[in-house]
Amino acid sequence: MGDTPVLMPSEVSERVGFFDRFAGYAAHIASRAVFFTFCVGLILLWAPSILIIRDIDTWQLIINTATTIITFLMVHIADNHRDRDLDTDVIELRKAVGLEEHESTSHNSLSKT
Repeated sequence: MGDTPVLMPSEVSERVGFFDRFAGYAAHIASRAVFFTFCVGLILLWAPSILIIRDIDTWQLIINTATTIITFLMVHIADNHRDRDLDTDVIELRKAVGLEEHESTSHNSLSKT
């Protein structure tokens, strides 16, 4: 384990593997309104299925498994975009800091009348 050389960021392959492509596609689908509607429909179908399944553990396992898979795929893609979103947020925050000194409503010429 200690003999494995550490790769520097410039040495890491930029090739995107099957799993990353699959997770990106899944997250793209999951971010759409149609998918949200599908999820709501799935819950509406799942809830009364207790009358057919009758075993509470199996009934809960079905929905827990489905939501865990969806959550995992969505979190994976969120990690990939965090840096870009964070960079944009930092730029906007830097623009906003001190803005009150330039656009104050209490120190403009109209409020002194």
